[in-house]
Amino acid sequence: MGGSTGGVEILSRRLVRPESSSSPDRMPSEPEVIHLTPWDLALITVDHIQKGILLPKPRAEGAAQVIDNLASSFARALDLFYPLAGRLTASEVTDGVSTPSFVISLCCNNEGAEFVHAMAPGVTVRDITTSLYIPSVVWSLFPLNRLLSVDAVVDSLPVLAAQVTELEDGIFIAMSLNHGVADGTAFWRFFNTWSEINRSSGGSEGYELSTPLPVVDRWFLDTCPVPIPLPFGKLEDIVLRPEYTPVRECFFHFSAESIKKLKTKANAEMAGTATATISSLQSLLAHIWRAVCRARQLAPHLETAYRLAIGCRGRVKGIPQEYMGNTVMLGTAESTVGEVLDKGLGWAAWLLNRVVASFDEAHVMGDLASWAREPKLAHARPSRNPAYAVTGSSPRFDVYGNDFGWGEPVAVRSGAGNKLDGKVTVYEGRGGGGMVLEVCLSPEALARLIADEEFMEAVTVGAA
Repeated sequence: MGGSTGGVEILSRRLVRPESSSSPDRMPSEPEVIHLTPWDLALITVDHIQKGILLPKPRAEGAAQVIDNLASSFARALDLFYPLAGRLTASEVTDGVSTPSFVISLCCNNEGAEFVHAMAPGVTVRDITTSLYIPSVVWSLFPLNRLLSVDAVVDSLPVLAAQVTELEDGIFIAMSLNHGVADGTAFWRFFNTWSEINRSSGGSEGYELSTPLPVVDRWFLDTCPVPIPLPFGKLEDIVLRPEYTPVRECFFHFSAESIKKLKTKANAEMAGTATATISSLQSLLAHIWRAVCRARQLAPHLETAYRLAIGCRGRVKGIPQEYMGNTVMLGTAESTVGEVLDKGLGWAAWLLNRVVASFDEAHVMGDLASWAREPKLAHARPSRNPAYAVTGSSPRFDVYGNDFGWGEPVAVRSGAGNKLDGKVTVYEGRGGGGMVLEVCLSPEALARLIADEEFMEAVTVGAA
């Protein structure tokens, strides 16, 4: 099955299923039903997680062998993460509810994850990495584009898809993962497992993983109903298609030294006021928050909000780091544009610090209990607040450790999912110590951001 999209030619598609013979103790003998938690269900209405890595071109083997090895190691990774080969299902609830309701669950039926082989004629590594601006062809390097996670329920789509695209002088390996099933931590754990299997064995069975196995059992509050009924008449009632406004994206690299300077400045400005140390990430995000306010040319009296995706592994007892589901909540720092700009980097960073600190176990437990009583679904849509920004992902995710056997990644990029004005995605920096921000803004605001000397002074220009 072929096709073409955005200059990228699709050569083949196949469903890859776990091979239970390689891990019989992991695979259930009968289809297992995994009920979704409030964390999972809250994100069932947003786009997929879409991340991919740019790799050098393999030299030792032919392209066909490389693709076959990748498909084989992908299947073996699915042995360990077998729920990702399942399908989301919806069923009506009639007992014990006063209003029309339904339940969404993950059925581990081994129908398979999608594996796409593609080619991008004429596209080189430099085409993707040279400019601050991200070229539009990058979005075509991802599968399951512009689909909401709930579309997998309606159309019985895979919850996980991988696309391997051959470039002129490299390979781009991308994944799209249903956000109602897992979060960024689980996403990168699967990616790390896949690359390690391929690197260690070329897809054969003789490998031993260095990382712990994923924990597939879902975690619920003791007071939470299982499964959780969603109080809607039908599945279509929860679907709200995003209104995508024109945006452009840039990749900004910040060295370890540059980030250290920002952190030192932020903490110095708050000396005697702050009761805790402001982190490197909080200092960097305050830097971008202030710069985006300037780039948008916002009036000083306007309210501005910065939302942070906060992971709850380690914040709640009983949730291991290897947990495979979602554990992400959103926290919001709010102020006026004038205060964010006039009170300095340290003050803006301190606002972010206080938001993160507020997410202790009691806070998380209270929010989960409240959600189960009154479900609130997230929707990716332009904010009514023109001063809004949101950061997802984490610099702790192991991106550059994904060596599939022929070299470390050259760069990381993301797909079209959730690309709204004000979206900032954070990654670890290549080589360790630094960080990268992928910033998505209106074309006019992004051009002003690049021209902002105060912002760009901290950026390392020319990195991939």
